[in-house]
Amino acid sequence: MNLFAFPDAPFQVQLCFDPIITNLEKRAAETTGEEAHRALSLLDKIAAYPELRNGITNASQITQNTELISSLLADYFPAALTLNEIKAANIPYSGIIFNHTQRFKNILNAAGPDFTINIRDFEEHQFYISSCCLILNQHYNTQLDFSKPLFFDIPTRDGIIKHYRILYNGDFLEILPTEKAVKLSQDDISLLLDKYNDLDLWKEKFPKESWRLKGFAIMTLFDATVENAVSLFKEKLLGLSAVDFHVNIESIFQSIFQIPDLKVGFSLFKSDQYRFTRAAFGHPMFSFIVADGHSYTAEEELGSYTYRSLVHERVYVAASNTAEFLAVHPESQLASRFLAQNIQSFILAPVVKNQVLLGVLEIGSHLPQKLNSVNANKLEVIMSFLTDTVERLIAQMENQIQAIIQDRFTAIHPSVNWKFRAEAQRLIEVSQSGVLSAVSEIAFPAVYPLYGQIDVKGSSEARNESVQHDLQQQLKTLVALLEGLSEQLPTESGYFREAQQQLSDFLIELSMGMKASTEQHITMYIERTVHDRLQQLASADQLPEIKAYFAETIKDKGAFHACRRRYETTISRINDTLADLLDKRQTEAQTIFPHYYERFKTDGVEHNLYIGQSIAPTHEFDEEKLNELRLWQLRVLCEQFIAHQQLLPSLPYPLEVTALVLVYPSTIGIRFRMDEKRFDVDGSYNVRYEIVKKRIDKALIKGTTERITQAGHLSIVYINDADELAYTYYMRQLQQLNLLEEAITNVEVEDLQGISGLKLLRSKLKHEGVLRLAVS
Repeated sequence: MNLFAFPDAPFQVQLCFDPIITNLEKRAAETTGEEAHRALSLLDKIAAYPELRNGITNASQITQNTELISSLLADYFPAALTLNEIKAANIPYSGIIFNHTQRFKNILNAAGPDFTINIRDFEEHQFYISSCCLILNQHYNTQLDFSKPLFFDIPTRDGIIKHYRILYNGDFLEILPTEKAVKLSQDDISLLLDKYNDLDLWKEKFPKESWRLKGFAIMTLFDATVENAVSLFKEKLLGLSAVDFHVNIESIFQSIFQIPDLKVGFSLFKSDQYRFTRAAFGHPMFSFIVADGHSYTAEEELGSYTYRSLVHERVYVAASNTAEFLAVHPESQLASRFLAQNIQSFILAPVVKNQVLLGVLEIGSHLPQKLNSVNANKLEVIMSFLTDTVERLIAQMENQIQAIIQDRFTAIHPSVNWKFRAEAQRLIEVSQSGVLSAVSEIAFPAVYPLYGQIDVKGSSEARNESVQHDLQQQLKTLVALLEGLSEQLPTESGYFREAQQQLSDFLIELSMGMKASTEQHITMYIERTVHDRLQQLASADQLPEIKAYFAETIKDKGAFHACRRRYETTISRINDTLADLLDKRQTEAQTIFPHYYERFKTDGVEHNLYIGQSIAPTHEFDEEKLNELRLWQLRVLCEQFIAHQQLLPSLPYPLEVTALVLVYPSTIGIRFRMDEKRFDVDGSYNVRYEIVKKRIDKALIKGTTERITQAGHLSIVYINDADELAYTYYMRQLQQLNLLEEAITNVEVEDLQGISGLKLLRSKLKHEGVLRLAVS
């Protein structure tokens, strides 16, 4: 008879009770009194059923002899423990289980008539190898550790899955070879130990029914529901998604708390905004706190008591009766929402990592008293695993968000990054729902623009002079080179004379000054006409003077670019010094009020600041913050000038700088341009600001030919009288700091195309500040 759950087995099963019967015979012969009498009585009954000793051949023989088998096993199944122990007799891994304790019967009855008990995750391959390992250990003296925890998953009457660990007592089992048994060598055993996955090899060495398994085993179950649920919880967390959370994780919590109607949710906490949002880990997760998918201010949502407990104290909140909790804390919108969803008791557990609140685990039941502060302590065994997983998933989402920002928006200033993050997260959530969505517009209305620049005075003239000097040196050298080559290569003299004439004409043109196209057309002629011919001659005739000439044309070290390199070094050092100082001072400015900041390097450094409530909605903005930032801007421009003065003696070209500020009288809107991946003014009305900004540095004082920007001066362009008073006050403060001269010029600015009514405040920047900053 094959009682195994799998058709192929290395064992022939001989289910019998010979060890028990032999023991009874021994007790009957060696003892007296009641014990001997009981043994003799039982032996008399057994005598009529020889199959109990020789081997049961049909499962019906077990059913027919239930009471007799129970009597045989009475010493091992005490009646006093039948409601306590979960125990039965069987053959290991087989489908035959009998002589259950009453508690075991109650468990199976609660599971229902359609339930079939099976070992979890135990398949044929594992069964066959485990059976073979039993034989190896008993008959070949190996010490193979092939055991792993085995479990029955049995539902309760309420549908909760409980997990029972199986332990086998094999003291009453004996393994014997049959005529089919294959004798193994040590090499065979060594080969098997390296071939676990080769089932055919194991079946070859242990053919079907080649060994006899005689006797019976005692199976004991232990309720390992909580421990196993924790293990399953850890396993599920490795691949956690929103679907897993509801379908799998929720059932695990139901097992842990033994509550069939248990509902589980989770919400993320945005510490920078003090809001809760849904967690989109693969798909937006269910949440009681964020029931409709929107984010809420944490304190308004939770109420003061729950907010303080979760966000500040970071301890769980448990309510055994939601209605009573709401009566005590009527401000809690969450408690009202719980009642609206028929959640009569609940637990809220903060998920905290490195003192940072990541989110809240939400557990609710439709029955009062089911969840309370006592069973809330069960969460201690799983919270560390949940915390690590949430941290991992947040990191993964962060990577996704950053990838979207880099792809869709490019690098974003931290002050507005929250807006881009919110849009990136929305795109992730929408895409996970299978819906295509365009990127929403990123815009910030009603912001104050602050524009300023430090411009290098005379940079265009200095560059033209450097280009002129380099080209003159190159042309003179080239004319001399061609003259020498005419003597060495008479066949080329006609070409050389023509080229020399053209180069001489270029020298005359350069002596009269640089024009916009001069550098381009001279360089093009040299490279396309003269250089091509010289390279051909150099490779054919190995002329060293040509190679020496080309060595001087190398941009990063040749003599024909020396002046341009000195100019570029000058501009680069000025720009780097001024930009670095501005960037460092930005840290201070952001503490006054978070704002969008951008700067550009041209021939000098210009910057834009946009300040307003829409940039930082969680901060309180007022006019005082704007005034502080305006003064900060002026002071930094003064400091940039001083930094330039310190740098000036070491520059290859002694270029001076001008400082300019544009004061715009009203707020504007800015929006992110997806095509150019940068911010721009929003709307036709606000374009006027951009026009003014681009034209004012070339503007003149009204009625004169004098530019409003002068070397060593701070120029402030404004429109209305209120700004004049404010900036005059700021300039007086800078004078007290020894950054500006006493005299302040106040004049009108010549009308620009489409722009009129501009005015100018101007004062000379003080050089004495150099010593003050150097000391500080």
